[in-house]
Amino acid sequence: MTSTDTAAVPTGRAAADALGRVTAELSGALGAEQVITDRQRLRTYECDGLAQYKVVPGLVVLARDADDVAAAVGACARHGVPFVARGSGTGLSGGALPQAEGVLIVMSQMRQIREIDAANQRAVVDPGVINLALTRETTPDGYYFAPDPSSQSVCSIGGNVAENSGGAHCLKYGFTTNHVTGLDLVTPAGEHVEIGGKAPDPPGYDLLGALVGSEGTLGIVTEVTVRLTRLPQEVQTVLAGFRSTDDAGAATSAIIAAGVIPAAIEMMDALSIEAAEKAVACGYPAGAGAVLVVEVDGAAADVAGELAEVLRHCEANGAFETRIAADDVERALIWKGRKSAFAAVGRISPDYIVQDGVIPRTALPQVLRQIADLAAERGVRVANVFHAGDGNLHPLVLFDDAEEGAAERAEEVAGGILELCIANGGSITGEHGVGSDKARYMPKMFTEEDLDTMQAVRCAFDPDNISNPGKVFPTPRLCGERPGRRQGAHPLQEAGLAEVF
Repeated sequence: MTSTDTAAVPTGRAAADALGRVTAELSGALGAEQVITDRQRLRTYECDGLAQYKVVPGLVVLARDADDVAAAVGACARHGVPFVARGSGTGLSGGALPQAEGVLIVMSQMRQIREIDAANQRAVVDPGVINLALTRETTPDGYYFAPDPSSQSVCSIGGNVAENSGGAHCLKYGFTTNHVTGLDLVTPAGEHVEIGGKAPDPPGYDLLGALVGSEGTLGIVTEVTVRLTRLPQEVQTVLAGFRSTDDAGAATSAIIAAGVIPAAIEMMDALSIEAAEKAVACGYPAGAGAVLVVEVDGAAADVAGELAEVLRHCEANGAFETRIAADDVERALIWKGRKSAFAAVGRISPDYIVQDGVIPRTALPQVLRQIADLAAERGVRVANVFHAGDGNLHPLVLFDDAEEGAAERAEEVAGGILELCIANGGSITGEHGVGSDKARYMPKMFTEEDLDTMQAVRCAFDPDNISNPGKVFPTPRLCGERPGRRQGAHPLQEAGLAEVF
C-alpha cells in the first residue's frame, strides 16, 4: 500500500463543511440515485441490529461496485471525513453505527456471485451476497458455505467477514476466518488492494487474518474468495430434553470428553423454549428446563458411532426424552426453534438485549447460575440460548422500555454478564464483535500495552482514523499518538522479569 493525499479530520463547523464538499463531489460522480441526503431517508440507516444506539448518518452512498466504494472512500480521505461500511444491517454490537458528520457506505446492492469453482472448492462473491444464498447456489454441486450465523437468511458475507461470524456449526467447521482465502479491499486512502486469492496459505504476513474480524476499521472489503465445504454424506440431528441447564451442560461436556466433535451442540433454557414455542410451535419436550440440539455429520459409518455416543451421554446425564430427526422436515423443525430464538423472544418481552460472550465450556453450569443470580438481584429476566459446544453464550436480557429504569437495569445486567465471562476466563465476544457496544469493556480484557499494539496495527492501515472510528477501541486515539520507542523503563524490566538490550 502507498499513501495518497489525505486531510486531517476536521471538527465542528469545519467537519460540516468537509461533509458538504464530499456530498457535492459524490453527487456529481455517482448521481442522485446513489447519494442520499434527505433527512427522512437517512433515518432508515440510523442503526443496525443493535437498536439501542442510533445516529442519523450525514450522508448515505449506495455502492454498486468496487469503483463506487473507492470513489466514496477516496472523497472521504481527501476531505478528512469519517466513513462506515454497512452490509445487511444485522450486526448486534453497533459495528455499523453511522457517524453524524460522516458517510455511510451501504454494500447491500453488491450481491453478485461472481464465480463458483467447485472443482477447487472456491467461490468468489460480492460482499453484499446473502450468506444462505451462496449455500443454495452451491448445494447442487455438492458443496455449501459453512459459517451459518442465526441470521444467515438475511446477513451478508461482507458482514460475516467484518465480524468473523460463526454460527451453530462453528464448533466443528470454524469461523469465517477459516473459510476466507482472499479479499479485495479498498483501503482508507481509497486504493484497491488484493489480499490472498484462491490458493491457501500465501507467503508473507497474515493480512487476511488481520482483516477478517477487523470490523471495518482497516478498510472496506469489495470482493471475497471463500472456501466451499463438501456436503456431508450423512447427517443426524438429536433433540434432547433435560430437567435443568446443569444436566444439559454436563451432557455437553461428556460428549466432548468422549472425543466426539459434533457439527453443533446448541442449548436453550426454559425461557427461550417458551418464546420459541409461542413463535414457531417447534414442539420441544414439554416441561423441559433445557434442551440440547446436537448434530453429527460426516461419513455414514462414523456418524452411526457418534450418534450412539451422543444418545448414551445425554441419557446418562438426565435426558428424559430424546428424538432423532427422521427426515429433513423433522430436522428443519428442530432447527426452526433454535434459529428463531432471538426474534421469538419478542413474543415474551417488548424489548431485549442480545449479549454475546465466551467462557470455557466446563464453566457453563457455574456461569449460568451466576447469570441467574445477577438477573434476580436486578429484577430482570434473562433467557439463555447459546452454542454450548464452544461456550459461546447469547443471553437475552428482557425488559420493557416503557417501564422507568428498566432499560438501565437491563444494561447493567448485560454488562455484568460480560464481566462474569472475563472473570471465568472467557471473552467479551464470541462472534458479534466489539463495535460501539463493548468498546468500554476492552480495558477489562487487555492491558494498555495490548491496546497500544492493536492501535498500531490500525494506524498502519488508517493513519487518519477515518475508517469506522469509535469502534473496537475504548478511547479514540490519534495515530500520531501511536506507540513508538518506549520512553523510560519497560514495566517488565522494572520488575526484573526482562532485560533490555
